[in-house]
Amino acid sequence: MPSPARLDAISHILERGPVPTAPIQSLQQLWASDVFSLDKMKSALPKDVFKSIQRTIKEGGKLDSSVANIVAQSMKDWATSRGALYYAHVFYPLTNLTAEKHDGFIAPQADGSAIAEFTGKLLVQGEPDGSSFPNGGIRSTFEARGYTAWDVTSPAYLLETPNGFTLCIPTVFVSWTGEALDKKTPLLRSNAAMNKQAQRLLKLLGNKEIAPVNSSCGAEQEYFLVDNAFTALRPDLLLAGRTLFGAAPAKGQQFDDHYFGAIPERVQVFMQDVERQLYKLGIPAKTRHNEVAPGQFEIAPFFEAANVATDHQQLTMTVLKSTAKRHGFSCLLHEKPFAGVNGSGKHVNWSVGNATQGNLLDPGNTPHDNMQFLVFCAAVIRGVHLYGPLMRAVVATASNDHRLGANEAPPAIISMYLGSQLEDVFNQIKAGDLKGSTAGGLMQLGVDTLPDFPRDPGDRNRTSPFAFTGNRFEFRAVGSGQSVAGPLVAMNTILADSLEWIADELEAQLAGGISLEAATFTVLKQVMQKHSAVIFGGDGYSSEWHRIAVEERGLENMPTTADALPVLQRPEIRELFERQGVLSPLELESRFEVYAEQYILAIEVEAKLVLRMARTQIYPVVMAYMETLTRSLRDQEQLGLHPDRSIAGQVASLNQQLVSQCTALEQALAQVPHGGVSEHLAYCANTLLGLMLKVRDAVDGLEVTVDDAIWPLPTYQELLFVR
Repeated sequence: MPSPARLDAISHILERGPVPTAPIQSLQQLWASDVFSLDKMKSALPKDVFKSIQRTIKEGGKLDSSVANIVAQSMKDWATSRGALYYAHVFYPLTNLTAEKHDGFIAPQADGSAIAEFTGKLLVQGEPDGSSFPNGGIRSTFEARGYTAWDVTSPAYLLETPNGFTLCIPTVFVSWTGEALDKKTPLLRSNAAMNKQAQRLLKLLGNKEIAPVNSSCGAEQEYFLVDNAFTALRPDLLLAGRTLFGAAPAKGQQFDDHYFGAIPERVQVFMQDVERQLYKLGIPAKTRHNEVAPGQFEIAPFFEAANVATDHQQLTMTVLKSTAKRHGFSCLLHEKPFAGVNGSGKHVNWSVGNATQGNLLDPGNTPHDNMQFLVFCAAVIRGVHLYGPLMRAVVATASNDHRLGANEAPPAIISMYLGSQLEDVFNQIKAGDLKGSTAGGLMQLGVDTLPDFPRDPGDRNRTSPFAFTGNRFEFRAVGSGQSVAGPLVAMNTILADSLEWIADELEAQLAGGISLEAATFTVLKQVMQKHSAVIFGGDGYSSEWHRIAVEERGLENMPTTADALPVLQRPEIRELFERQGVLSPLELESRFEVYAEQYILAIEVEAKLVLRMARTQIYPVVMAYMETLTRSLRDQEQLGLHPDRSIAGQVASLNQQLVSQCTALEQALAQVPHGGVSEHLAYCANTLLGLMLKVRDAVDGLEVTVDDAIWPLPTYQELLFVR
């Protein structure tokens, strides 16, 4: 009884070739051609209107409502000249996905004709349903009114499909009562809070001209590509985004031969198609390469302002998925689609700066002399130490739990890596005697034809969740399927809080009549004496670090989402967000409720899938194979032979294990606790996941024992290597 669907899929894939794409265009022709950018606004808008919009975007000033009609008319003219018939308010609800409400430009006239119409009111405000999206109890079903409001700081763009364009307008999404129902509103608030405290501190440090301070973000996106002929045969990939069953192939990633290897032609054509679309949308894709696991790849952009980078990151995920379909792939953004190989992250490179003081996290060549850098870096150290559990909570999802602490992913203990040079500088500050900083020197390779080049003063640490990488911090614990908004909100908010504390301390010191240099050193020393426990430059995977982190340094180890999400309910976290004006207690509680529900639903959906696949796809095949084995053994005995019954016994034992473990999982699903959200979270993490793994053990054992010709599911060998 062969499995024709699986075998046909393999044959079909082997016959595939690269999908032809659009003609090659230059970067100048492509770049931001589908974006209503500042240069397009400048040519389309009256000078005073353009200056008003530019001031709002660059300086954070209040939007002048009188310009909305003029901007809307110009935006509509630009979009309709490209063939757009619809516009969409695009927003980012608490699902990690993108949402859109589309409306037509059409306005029927009394004489039976129709015109394209788009007013300032339609541009500035929309009204999607405020109760149908996850909201954590903020809105009931009968309280449906919600609003989208134009975010002028993120440019409008045209989204192309084979049938034309839609004008897309980035917006915030709030309830009728004003609570944030989205990811963007808290991000904008957090940046405003950070800007306020950063400007205050920069003034204390003696700066006169200070431009608005903004956070920046560059998010490295990892993903897997699997042929869609295979994913169609895997209900787990279709509905859960990961394989719930799958035995390890003889070869995985142990040779490290995929990482930075030659990109397969079919994949490279897909990548080039993705990059063409991203460039048209003004998204600065900079890097592409093979990642560690077979079938895994990465795309990384140049950094941008955090709010724009967040919108662009959502667009990148959308483009990756839609383009993959056209090329016969499924793009998997799950953090751990395959057990036993590298998971996928979204390393968020984060910094802060402005137009007058530059990058405030750039140490320069002599960081010990760079007081401004030392103060801002110390603020980050303090924030990560005080609010490390919050940083763990904002990357907590059912899918990311499978990745943290595994290959290429940091552990669930939040620590920070500074590199040997900076760690030494801050240790000198802690000891009260700052003398200097070591230089990186030159890298000499011993070959005359190869150039000498400057070596960085510090190494990199891939096991650190939060690592300094030259002029920015890299938050490595963020999951590949997440919006980067949540992590950015947390980082901006804890930085704002620490900048405020440092500014308060500096003011108190300066009021005592001591010099700015002495006051600053005193405050820096205080930070290091209280918060240096969070700095760690060693192996984050080692069991010894886990012991030291918890027992000696007082850091928290939260391996699962069930451990991490309740952090959002802690009084100090509620006070932090309320104090900085980023999230009200109600908004924060709603996020706990939404994220907890998403975790519970994800685990329960997977558990139900495990049962269905085991019983309807695996069990019938195993029973048929056992019948074949029994018949073969009987025939051999009738011929006077003495056949080996070990395989039949092994299959029968694994099949019995499969049946009994499915029964146990089914009973556990029927007995979920009703005592509260935290109890339900813990039950999913500590009971359901363990039972699912026991079913998987039986199925994976059967996969390597049952006749391969009749196995119904595409195997890891095929999923990872056939393309």
